[in-house]
Amino acid sequence: MKGKFGKVLVSLMVLFSMMSATALAKESLNARKAEVRAKVASTLQLLYKKEPLAKKAVEMNAGYAVFVNSGYKLGLIGSGHGRGMAVNNDTKQEVFMKMQEYTVGLGLGAKEYAIVFIFLNNDAYKKFTTSNWKCGAQAQASATDGVVGDEFKSATKVDKYIWAYELTTKGLTAELDLKGTNYYRDKSFYPKNK
Repeated sequence: MKGKFGKVLVSLMVLFSMMSATALAKESLNARKAEVRAKVASTLQLLYKKEPLAKKAVEMNAGYAVFVNSGYKLGLIGSGHGRGMAVNNDTKQEVFMKMQEYTVGLGLGAKEYAIVFIFLNNDAYKKFTTSNWKCGAQAQASATDGVVGDEFKSATKVDKYIWAYELTTKGLTAELDLKGTNYYRDKSFYPKNK
């Protein structure tokens, strides 16, 4: 009897441990999602304070993505990384993402910054959120032609249907250097179902 009881007890302990680990992992995942959502919300509030018309761009187009990043440059090489979230305005679906960049060129220093992407159509949003989206050139432009509207004042066109705002500690920037930057789905937010 002790042998069967012992095996049942061990089995129950293993099951309880697995359930506890699953609950902790889910709690941790929810906490990380809440942290990213909070950073996205505070970044958007800062953007709206600096550029009130940007709220219309964020809300009236197909979707948006917000990344909070940090980077450094030491000598000839530099790197940056960040996390963020993309939101489809039609479906309200959230996609948690990462950013990684590598730069080459003389420099020294570190910076913290945020980028808010605006997607003019669903195809641009889908391409950005489902592939390893790469930006390989420096984007410099200011939306003053009136074609896309005043809400893109202080924004930079980074792709045919994608505009971006960059916020630094000094405010909005007039140019974005996205050379060698990759944006991709953060797999740690999407555990595989077993």
